[in-house]
Amino acid sequence: MFGSGSDSGQNHTGVVGATVLMPTRFVWPYGGRRVLLSGSFTRWENHIAMSPMEGYPTVFQVVCNLTPGHHQYKFFVDGEWRHDERQPFVSGDYGVVNTVFLPRETEAATPELFGSDAPVRSNMDVDNDFLRLDAVPQISQAEIELSRQRISAFLSTHTAYELLPESGKVIALDVNLPVKQAFHVLYEQGISVAPLWDFCKGQFVGVLTAIDFILILMELGNHGSNLTEEELETHSISAWKEGKLHINRQIDCNLNSYSRSLVHGGPYDSLKDLALRFLQNKVSTLPVIHSSSPDGSFPQLLHLATLSGILKCICRHFKHSSSSLPILQQPICSIPIGTWVPKIGESNGKPVAMLRPNASLGAALSLLVQAGVSAIPIVDDNDSLLDIYCRSDITALAKDRAYAQIRLDELSIHQAIQLGQDASSPHGLFNGQRCQMCLRSDPLHKVMERLAVPGARRLVIVEAGSKRVEGIISVTDVFRFLLGC
Repeated sequence: MFGSGSDSGQNHTGVVGATVLMPTRFVWPYGGRRVLLSGSFTRWENHIAMSPMEGYPTVFQVVCNLTPGHHQYKFFVDGEWRHDERQPFVSGDYGVVNTVFLPRETEAATPELFGSDAPVRSNMDVDNDFLRLDAVPQISQAEIELSRQRISAFLSTHTAYELLPESGKVIALDVNLPVKQAFHVLYEQGISVAPLWDFCKGQFVGVLTAIDFILILMELGNHGSNLTEEELETHSISAWKEGKLHINRQIDCNLNSYSRSLVHGGPYDSLKDLALRFLQNKVSTLPVIHSSSPDGSFPQLLHLATLSGILKCICRHFKHSSSSLPILQQPICSIPIGTWVPKIGESNGKPVAMLRPNASLGAALSLLVQAGVSAIPIVDDNDSLLDIYCRSDITALAKDRAYAQIRLDELSIHQAIQLGQDASSPHGLFNGQRCQMCLRSDPLHKVMERLAVPGARRLVIVEAGSKRVEGIISVTDVFRFLLGC
């Protein structure tokens, strides 16, 4: 089908003259009986056979050594040319083809930060973990503080008003709404959090989150509980908030905060004030509320702010300023950020909570609550990443009232994840869209741009090739580091 193309040679030695080749992994996760790869690096003449990943017969991969620069490629699946719509693609002489750019060392030294067209790593990874970290210029504490000061200055001079979208909707729930109905509303709207409105008080009084439903399901599974599935028909959100405070007091984490006033912000609050409010109150969503009355009456809910939204503002502002923030060029493994799996012999630090796919959903929910984390990596026997279970995944149990037909200690995490996935999904347990990953050698600015994507609250740090979990870095971790908290 293809004739000769651009001259970008493939080689298995790792070196062409003085040019270091970059091991690049191509992945086709959509199944097939026989999958081949062809591209500009084979002159479109040769086809490279791809192999199924062990344990995942529908996911094919191959690693090629490529020269720096632009490359085009395409997959030949069961006799048909295909491209991956989730990766960058263009139309050219060979139809629609995927593209990848591998920077040269001189280009990598001063990249354009936060490219607007940079894709989130998913189905095609660059295995650059072989780079020697001692070749990366060490950053001084003075340079770290300088970067922090410039980011702090930006956040202090910009307001929450910049977070407001041009259009959209924000869903709020009445506190008198039955819990069961609220559960279904969040699932149907595809959200995991909603502000609560008290009509009698004429104000917003709290937030209903995924952790509420986790606690409710755990209470329903408690044989000594007075709460039954039938009572959820009439049990209001207000009654749940007021009557279950003792549950929170029994949990050794920051969940005993329902009785406090609503944590919120105004449209003219600085982005720094909002960021600090997130960190100090350990919340993931912050309602932006405005009232034109001095007494705060007749409040208007404008937006649900997140740290990812604030991070996006930072990325956009410093997009072309690679030299003004030297901290952003540092590999994440060289700076104190994130939670890392302890090395052999190390006993300090907070361990990374992980579970096998056959662990029960009840065990996962208990770990989410007791460890005070928002997500748990699901790994195989070699600790290689398979999937991730998040707090927000709990709303999927509202589908067809699945929560009323299961036992938490009998349903596996694998089965729980499948309940929330489209039956036609070809990914099975391994879902690149759910598992957002990065490498220990990735610079901070790349991690920030991935976490600025809506919904990407954390990245799992994996070993190149094996995908063995090495740690987790969250958007909260990034802000604690950037603000020096």
